Amino acid sequence: MWGTIEQIFPYAIVFTIPLLITALGGLFSERSGIVNIGLEGLMIVGAFAGSFTIFKLRALHPKADWVLWVGLLAAVVAGMVFSLLHAFASINLSADQVISGTAINMIAGAITVFMARNMTGSGNIRVQSFAPYDIPFLHKIPVLGPLFFTRTYSTTWLILAVLAISAVVLYKTPFGLRLRACGEHPHAAEAAGVNVRRMRYIGVLISGAFAGIGGAIIILTYAGEFTGSVSGLGFLALAALIFGQWRPLGVLAATLFFGFATTVANVSQVIPSLSDVPPVVLKIFPYVVTLLALIVFSKNSRAPKAAGEPFDSGKR
Repeated sequence: MWGTIEQIFPYAIVFTIPLLITALGGLFSERSGIVNIGLEGLMIVGAFAGSFTIFKLRALHPKADWVLWVGLLAAVVAGMVFSLLHAFASINLSADQVISGTAINMIAGAITVFMARNMTGSGNIRVQSFAPYDIPFLHKIPVLGPLFFTRTYSTTWLILAVLAISAVVLYKTPFGLRLRACGEHPHAAEAAGVNVRRMRYIGVLISGAFAGIGGAIIILTYAGEFTGSVSGLGFLALAALIFGQWRPLGVLAATLFFGFATTVANVSQVIPSLSDVPPVVLKIFPYVVTLLALIVFSKNSRAPKAAGEPFDSGKR
């Protein structure tokens, strides 16, 4: 049993990281008062921007490792730019935020595949990924070493650092207080001198940046190829956001749980102890777990009170 956990856990962390950063982006958006179900589309845009940038730079610099980091930066920029569509529709036009997010999801998959075919001649873009490595000394620690410090990626520690910084920003800084106030009582925040529209724009832009880098990390760790899809991980990130009760540490626990469930489904055929379980059971396992988690935790939902509600300045 322990040997199986040792085999699965490093993969679970790899699956968790893009879920974590995307759900964290959704957290910033919803804490500002904007529901962003377009995370799936923003991940696809980030995956495309990152893979296409790396594909082009690799032709000029075949052996340069910095190319991968430039690809991640391109994914961040693309996610932010694309998220402006959702921000403008939701904040300036007071559009239904669910419909706007759905439109983002529908547009992203189509436009990125179209661009990939016209720019590279194929709807798929294959790129070189980050290489996993064992952290010196730490991977030899009993119990913890094989679980957390073997076959790890640099992006894992980057995202964990972003999580820690985000938790501090949200709960220990004036900016975090203003952002959360805009999602709870926007008119009270406005009365206190907070520019609610600007704060909501910032929240959506952060969600775009985080979802974009989440999509790129999928390509640069375990996928290795852009195909115009992220296999529904954006929606799973939304579920993790609800499961984690809109709190950074709760989101971490939820995404690790979902990441583990997804890993069981994806690597079951190469784990001897799981090979006897019918494949269809393991494939639907993460989705069944997601539904059950939402049913259990939605009753005690602590969503921001003004999330999803258009803001009209001066009205109460």
